[in-house]
Amino acid sequence: MTRPAAVRFAAPDAEALATLEGRIAVLAEPGARLDQTARRLNRLTRGAVERAVASPGFAKLKRGEAMTLAWPAGVSAEAVEVVNLPPRPTVAEARKAGGTLGRAAKGAALTVIGANRRLLHELAFGAALRGYAFDAHKSTRGEDNGDSPAAITLWSAKHEEAEAAFAPRAAVAEGVFFTRDLVNEPANILTTTEFADRLVALSDLGLKVEVLEEDALEKLGMGSLLSVGQGSASPSKVVVMEWSGGDRDAAPLALCGKGVVFDTGGISLKPAQGMEEMTMDMGGAGVVAGVMKALALRKAKANVVGLVGLVENMPSGTATRPGDVVKSMKGDTIEVINTDAEGRLVLADVMWYAQERFKPAGMIDLATLTGAMIVALGNERAGLFSNDDTLCGALEKAAEAEGEGAWRLPMGDAYDELLKSDIADIKNVGGRAAGSITAAQFLGRFVKEDTPWVHIDIAGVARQSKDLPLSPKGATGWGVMALDRLVADRFEG
Repeated sequence: MTRPAAVRFAAPDAEALATLEGRIAVLAEPGARLDQTARRLNRLTRGAVERAVASPGFAKLKRGEAMTLAWPAGVSAEAVEVVNLPPRPTVAEARKAGGTLGRAAKGAALTVIGANRRLLHELAFGAALRGYAFDAHKSTRGEDNGDSPAAITLWSAKHEEAEAAFAPRAAVAEGVFFTRDLVNEPANILTTTEFADRLVALSDLGLKVEVLEEDALEKLGMGSLLSVGQGSASPSKVVVMEWSGGDRDAAPLALCGKGVVFDTGGISLKPAQGMEEMTMDMGGAGVVAGVMKALALRKAKANVVGLVGLVENMPSGTATRPGDVVKSMKGDTIEVINTDAEGRLVLADVMWYAQERFKPAGMIDLATLTGAMIVALGNERAGLFSNDDTLCGALEKAAEAEGEGAWRLPMGDAYDELLKSDIADIKNVGGRAAGSITAAQFLGRFVKEDTPWVHIDIAGVARQSKDLPLSPKGATGWGVMALDRLVADRFEG
């Protein structure tokens, strides 16, 4: 499915500069002397590189941005990208530069010189992330059509060190790509069964994968989850993925994801405009899947279990109606006021099952849960809600380190008043006011008192309608990097 840029490292070969095809990128800094390989390229291009670096326009570029020299004389390359990057960039600057190159490499090979830089592996990581393209359903797939990524080669005297440092980042990139593929996939392709099959395939990486079908879910009492999918021909499922890389007796971190493969809103039908984007309503499950793949690929020394509830929310003669009362696995009864507030019904049972079965050291759920989250934070940050300052603080720190925006919002007993039902233990919506908070409060009813828990509402960040520095338009894979870092920082070693 994925067409990520192929990234490799190699020793500098100045003699090959004149005949390189595609594009050449030079890492340089305003006012600084070019390195030996870059000086060779400068001579071949009759001083064009040096003039570019000395120009006022280059000095005005932000770090990580590039100036393009099209069809330079003296070389076969179609362009030279002169990138503003100091010898000791920050992680964000290195990734941004990589993203610039990943975007420039679309449809052509690209060779990066002057790459004796600190954090070269982070530059390569940025290039890989931005070099992604989802073209599984294009008739021109595989053709050199300017949209497909190509190989990026980074020349460095310390190429072996850079390649070794890049290996775990490459594993994380594969996890991000897996998430993006799942979120970008149309719902007629990514049914609940197809989704489950793709997760079962991860067992080849060493994950233990189990699929719970509807009969098993009924026996477990997951009436809340099953109520969401009962109007669809696609069977509801729960998939459990276990990675046991830590101490045998260590309690795992549990990651729970909302996997609504398509959300019409059910009987509380959504407006037609924009409904096509509801293929991404399984974004939380997609992130969980991507994290589990990354952890397996890099052989993480931690115990992590990922659980996803896969359903399709459709209107039909068998669909749940507004006003129905359903019973959760926990035993709480829920009055369904709005069938379009379905994600919390899925997660309630998945989270309770995760705690009952695995007794986790902590639990994090992810969901494209509320439109109110987009109203509150736009498309820049995910919303965090938690009952545990330590776990939430560690997640905030990890998200900041990975450049994935997140912001913690409040919770409190007063919001529970909005969820009181006249005929059941709780209702599934609390009105327009504080919509994201009342959704978190609902989920909090299904968290045991001794379980550290964070809820992440990714409604605004799972998919973007514009290109970003490290991802093209469409699915972003937000959360894979932050959760992988959280595992590395808090649950490994």
